[in-house]
Amino acid sequence: MSIKSIQNTVANISKSVHPKCVVCGSENLSGLGLQFEANDDGSVKAMFQCDESFEGYPGILHGGVISSVLDGAMGNCMFAHDKATVTVEMTTRFRHPILTGQKAVVSARITRSSHPLYLLEAEITQGGKVKATAKGKYYDQPKLAHVVEQFL
Repeated sequence: MSIKSIQNTVANISKSVHPKCVVCGSENLSGLGLQFEANDDGSVKAMFQCDESFEGYPGILHGGVISSVLDGAMGNCMFAHDKATVTVEMTTRFRHPILTGQKAVVSARITRSSHPLYLLEAEITQGGKVKATAKGKYYDQPKLAHVVEQFL
């Protein structure tokens, strides 16, 4: 599968499964609006602006937002593999403050798979330094898109 078709898969699943997602939903005007790109190695990444409206302490991105961004990256990584999954468990490590008013990059990759369970890792870097990391377990939900459509 080409990178372009993987990009389309990520966008199509994201739009179908959760169009108003606070992290990547194209229909959520007050969300972060991250647009994930697939890489040749199966990982994904997105650059985002750490807006002051998402801060916790002055000048520092809120920890809940950081965790949400990491979770969103891992979920979008699963989209890149044509899977709609749900988060089963996630552990976040806050290594250094992520400053508002600056750009950061989030990336995620699958580290192990044993269908229907997948293990992933994600990280946020800012200024070339790893600021936060996460590990997560994701469970495949192939009928998720159809369940969501019933509520629309």
